[in-house]
Amino acid sequence: MPWLRQLPRWAWFGTGGLAFIAGLVNAVGYLGFRHESISNMTGNTSLLGIALGAAQGGEILHWALAIGAFVLGTMLSGMIVQQSTLKLGRRYGVALVLESLLLFSAVPFLDASDSLGLYLASAAMGLQNGMVSAYSGALIRTTHVTGIFTDLGIYLGHLLRGLPVDMLRLRVCIVVATTFMLGSAFGALLFGRMQEHAILIPAALTGACGLVYSAYRQYSLALTE
Repeated sequence: MPWLRQLPRWAWFGTGGLAFIAGLVNAVGYLGFRHESISNMTGNTSLLGIALGAAQGGEILHWALAIGAFVLGTMLSGMIVQQSTLKLGRRYGVALVLESLLLFSAVPFLDASDSLGLYLASAAMGLQNGMVSAYSGALIRTTHVTGIFTDLGIYLGHLLRGLPVDMLRLRVCIVVATTFMLGSAFGALLFGRMQEHAILIPAALTGACGLVYSAYRQYSLALTE
């Protein structure tokens, strides 16, 4: 994985920060009115299958919309970022600002126990995951950690057998898993004080990061002209 060797420091902070945000958003989803995951589609796909098996029309529609919203977010990411290599100057700022707007838009609906808020937040998570997946060659996910824990277990197994292990990749697994967990813990604390309004925190963070990145991108482009 040669791209990992070239990963700049700002990308490490960005990856950990996005995983933290996803953990926070997901915690609010679990603690909220429907007690469901916002950023992880594995369980939601199972719940869609259960609803299909039980012929529950309303639940079928709900889970289909939740999954569809996530996919829509990844589609938006593909349209905005486009490139599959990490480079300062790509349109990550636009993607982050749009993620922020989706999260801000979700808050009043979540506060009213309206599932539209879950769909908007799910689209935001899909957008984030698509952006990171694009520049990492699908090796890093920030909105769920099943693959991260799978890789972590494989690498630890290799270490126990004395086999060579890419320690940088192991470090990525630890960073993402840890920051996602810490984000979930912080989300639980915020939810106890702010309820669904806790989503305002990651909305503000992604928006601020997106605006700062976009301003820096324009500044860098101006210098090269």
